[in-house]
Amino acid sequence: MQKDHGSSAPSTPTSARFRHRRRSNEFNFEMSKTNGNHLLINDHDKYKSMWIRACSSLWMLGGFLLIIYMGHLYILAMVVVIQIFMASELFNLLRRAHEDKRLPGFRILNWHFYFTAMLFVYGRILSHQLVNTVTSDKIFYKLVSKLIKYQMVICYFLYIAGVMWFILTLKKKMYKYQFGQFAWTHMILIVVFTQSAFTVANIFEGIFWFLLPASLIAVNDVAAYFFGFFFGKTPLIKLSPKKTWEGFIGASVVTTISAFVLANVFGHFQWLTCPRKDLSTGWLLCDPGPLFKPEYYPLPGWLSRWVLPWKEVAILPVQWHALCLSLFASSIAPFGGFFASGFKRAFKIKDFGDSIPGHGGFTDRMDCQMVMAVFAYIYHQSFVVPQDYTVEMIINEILRSLTLEEQNILYTKLGQILLERMVELY
Repeated sequence: MQKDHGSSAPSTPTSARFRHRRRSNEFNFEMSKTNGNHLLINDHDKYKSMWIRACSSLWMLGGFLLIIYMGHLYILAMVVVIQIFMASELFNLLRRAHEDKRLPGFRILNWHFYFTAMLFVYGRILSHQLVNTVTSDKIFYKLVSKLIKYQMVICYFLYIAGVMWFILTLKKKMYKYQFGQFAWTHMILIVVFTQSAFTVANIFEGIFWFLLPASLIAVNDVAAYFFGFFFGKTPLIKLSPKKTWEGFIGASVVTTISAFVLANVFGHFQWLTCPRKDLSTGWLLCDPGPLFKPEYYPLPGWLSRWVLPWKEVAILPVQWHALCLSLFASSIAPFGGFFASGFKRAFKIKDFGDSIPGHGGFTDRMDCQMVMAVFAYIYHQSFVVPQDYTVEMIINEILRSLTLEEQNILYTKLGQILLERMVELY
């Protein structure tokens, strides 16, 4: 009996210290085990949670629409800010205050790698647009040209400098923690910047290809929440106890209908459909192309005679593509959220952060968006962009890839070739 008493006595202060050290976003998943009788539909605090979530969602929606109206560069800035918040939340996930105190400047090293990766990814994406933004005979143009030419070299040596910095800061008895943080940092960079590269590419292809996929994820998320809120009874997946089949199916139907409608609405605004070929902020005017020109389909006689007042309906071809995007957004993209749920279970946290009231952190909101952004880019390049080269595509590639001096040389050479061929013909 004395032995048993002695072995159990120290457990109380240890448990107390553990509870004291528990972070605000940690979550006891053992207490969250639910069955069909204890889902969100029976949660007594659900209305308070819904109100907080709805208010923050309206604020986010208003800010998002304002940024969309302001244009491509502001959307790009928004993406960068969101990525910084995501990186901060993920960096803090494995952070240990005790070890960090013994490693001054180690957190700065993480951000050094982050901004090096940002320079590499965005430098490669924006270099084409920079060529068309500035003009020749200016000092700024020459500076931009040099930065574009040596961008990869600059990024490489910045990365090597970070590796050397890391090696010089290695401390005895801290190797395991330091190398774990080094690997964790690189995994964050891969996850964050892989999706960001596709997101930015979608923006410059036309805001439509950024806005529609993002809207479908938001619609699917909201619809799943409300259908689960009011009708949810059947658990969908153990990783997310409050996700239900009723919410999943209801959200799929709503997302499909919304995709067809939103594609028609967005497709009528050239500000959304025109690609941006430089880094200016002026208003865009362009030929909308066949995807955004309505095609008319006759309705059956009985339908136009007894139900609808018109004989034909106008549909944009892009609306059929929107249905494919909606299928992915409602059936596959949610697995990004399931993956994030499993990740949070592994680290015993409820949310990645608390930046957005009622939603958690930015990473909690962007889990499905990351998956969707990659798919939207791949789908656009595979099924929307013409596979055969056209004159317009070649000209756009020349404008993006060649400096003004190189374009003048090409123009002169083409003129000489055309003159030689005209002489041969006549």
